[in-house]
Amino acid sequence: MSWRVGLVAAGALLAALGAKMGQAGEVRQSYPVAPGNRLEVIADDREHDINVFRPDGSLIQGMQAFTAMRHVDLAIWVAGNQYFAMPDVIHAFQSRFPAAKRPSVALITLPPGKIVSAMLNGGWRFRDKTLRVEPDVWGQVALEPAQQLKRVGLANNYRVYIHNQLVLVVAKGNPKRVTGISSLARPDLRIMLPNPVKEGIMTEYARKVLEQHDLWDKLSDGKLCESCTGAPNVWFTSVHHREIPAALQAGKTDVGIVWATEVQNARKQGANVDSIALPPEDSLINSVNYYIGSVPGSPHAQLARDYINFIASPAGQQVYTKFGFLPATPADLKPKPL
Repeated sequence: MSWRVGLVAAGALLAALGAKMGQAGEVRQSYPVAPGNRLEVIADDREHDINVFRPDGSLIQGMQAFTAMRHVDLAIWVAGNQYFAMPDVIHAFQSRFPAAKRPSVALITLPPGKIVSAMLNGGWRFRDKTLRVEPDVWGQVALEPAQQLKRVGLANNYRVYIHNQLVLVVAKGNPKRVTGISSLARPDLRIMLPNPVKEGIMTEYARKVLEQHDLWDKLSDGKLCESCTGAPNVWFTSVHHREIPAALQAGKTDVGIVWATEVQNARKQGANVDSIALPPEDSLINSVNYYIGSVPGSPHAQLARDYINFIASPAGQQVYTKFGFLPATPADLKPKPL
């Protein structure tokens, strides 16, 4: 998925539905919905966060992939900021098997908060369909959501498998002369930030940086929302922070907070954007962790272990670092109990 698609971000995707495994079916008013959660729908069938990688190397996406997900050999749900690296990761994993035994792999790349909601409620709703299903492998950017999963028996251990860092993204050449986080106090800047409801980059990391600079209250104007205005010059994304480089390319914003990997990928896709490097206390280069684990009792437990072992291997790490992610240390890659 490119920054062009991100500009048209599909409406919020959230979990619905209570059993561990089931079939896709028509949505009805009487369909059970987990208490306290909203039903939300991806509005655009072109959504590229829903994928099935077939054993023959072909890819299906959107509604076709959604309805095929209950038939796959392995299901992986990870944070959406890895979307551009995942085809290479999945293909590299599949290639380790003989052609006749290559697994089909379902992949959902959405904000961590949405993944937790879907896992806790037992599935997803997409357009006019619902699918009761859970992953074999989950990924998060913080441990607290994984602890939520542990409390309901959906997780028991984890590994840290990659790292990242925060940067500011600006138009090529930095025409607004942004210098760092303190520049976000300027009222003349149009600022776009990851939403503080479901996007892990904001809920777990960027908000802390903004609070340290006494900017969070000013920029959010007390709002916690998606696809909405905080302060008059601040816009919160709808689903993904990949919307920010797209908005810059379209001339709709001046600066935003993203992962360093997001800028690298946007430039690779042809976006005229640059990044502003931040000092360690603002980039959080020493504290950003990506966590991964498997679902206990998964019907594809062995493949889940194989996949996690692969991304912890030198070959798996090499795929991720090619896209700008920072490698995990040997200590990171050792399994740890939640």
